[in-house]
Amino acid sequence: MDIPRIFNITESAHRIHNPFTSNKFVTLGAALRLESGMRVLDLGSGSGEMLCTWARDHGIVGTGIDMSPLFTAQAEQRSEELGVAHQVKFIHNDAAGYVSDEKADVAACVGATWIGGGIAGTIELLAKSLRAGGIILIGEPYWRQLPPTEDIAKKCLANSISDFLSLPELLASFGALGYDVVEMVLANQDGWDRYEAAKWLTMRRWLEENPDDELAEEIRSKLSTEPERHAAYTREYLGWGVFALMPRLNPRKA
Repeated sequence: MDIPRIFNITESAHRIHNPFTSNKFVTLGAALRLESGMRVLDLGSGSGEMLCTWARDHGIVGTGIDMSPLFTAQAEQRSEELGVAHQVKFIHNDAAGYVSDEKADVAACVGATWIGGGIAGTIELLAKSLRAGGIILIGEPYWRQLPPTEDIAKKCLANSISDFLSLPELLASFGALGYDVVEMVLANQDGWDRYEAAKWLTMRRWLEENPDDELAEEIRSKLSTEPERHAAYTREYLGWGVFALMPRLNPRKA
């Protein structure tokens, strides 16, 4: 069980596999008012930076699930480095359909909503692991500005313009699913640079070490084209954020 090899190559040096920076996770942890002993579930946990730093900074306990053996091993190593291996555990498994035996105070899917077939299905999945009064976290792209053509949307690595919503539309969609948006922390262009540009040096070093690999030609092509594509399209058109949700309460009528 693994993610496509191309991601294990291009993101092998990443600690964070989305456009967030470490400072953004600091902001998000504070915004959620995390307290010692709170339980966090992270589906699609990548290299474990969110859980590990929150365990260090806030004393949370947690579980991360990810399909990549490489990223799972990196997460375990990171937990050892930060001295929180007794607080967090990482499981190499398919997060799709995963339901925790212990209810979580925070149930998160930060950038992998494909595991539930989209936002609605992922929220439904996370809700199965959430305690009453807990918070769901969804990390998702949105259009900073609407691409004028479908071709430009595809150069943002979307299949079509309809893949993503504008930020107001995305926030409204959570309400339509029966959830209050109780916090949000948004990535910025620097975050996109750190996510995308960090791949370029990784690809260059990999090519030096693996010139005859079956993926060498594809990696070479990406390294030649990705900087310009990112600067012209992803950086300008695509936003990304983490949104904190709670099931809506209906006020009691007098």
